[in-house]
Amino acid sequence: MPDKKGLLIVHTGDGKGKSTAAFGMLLRAWGRGMKVCVIQFIKSETGKWGEVKAAQKMGVEWLTTGDGFTWLSKDMDETAARAMHGWKLAQEKISGGNYDLILLDEFTYPLHYGWLNMAEVLDWLTANRPPSLHLVITGRYAPEALIQAADLVTEMKLVKHPYQRGIKAQAGIEF
Repeated sequence: MPDKKGLLIVHTGDGKGKSTAAFGMLLRAWGRGMKVCVIQFIKSETGKWGEVKAAQKMGVEWLTTGDGFTWLSKDMDETAARAMHGWKLAQEKISGGNYDLILLDEFTYPLHYGWLNMAEVLDWLTANRPPSLHLVITGRYAPEALIQAADLVTEMKLVKHPYQRGIKAQAGIEF
């Protein structure tokens, strides 16, 4: 098998499907026998979303460090601290060399809100990410520096969403 080059992949934009597309990649990699891991930065660690339940059944390592949706946080200092803790966990997983693909779900938010320094994150990744590790980052507001550093960037564009017509999120579809 030829040597593989780990890709830095970013899913961003205001449309639905960023995490969903990344979970599809994760599933594809897992199905190929690759070692995968997910670290979620915003969603609450108590949430039992459909993807979390599936990952548990599959034996996929899934770490959730958030306290809910950032824009609803009652304690932004705690939310920021949780994101920084998530980054420490991500650094351990990335530099450990035990994975083929790591998904940093909603990682653009700590960058966008300035809880993590983009230049420092990119410098650290350049110095410590194994060459064969695929790193997938999702979330709105991807910083331009991240977009420039990435090998693959997909922007999800909102065209229409059921929420705009008063239809609430549905289990199995949105979560």
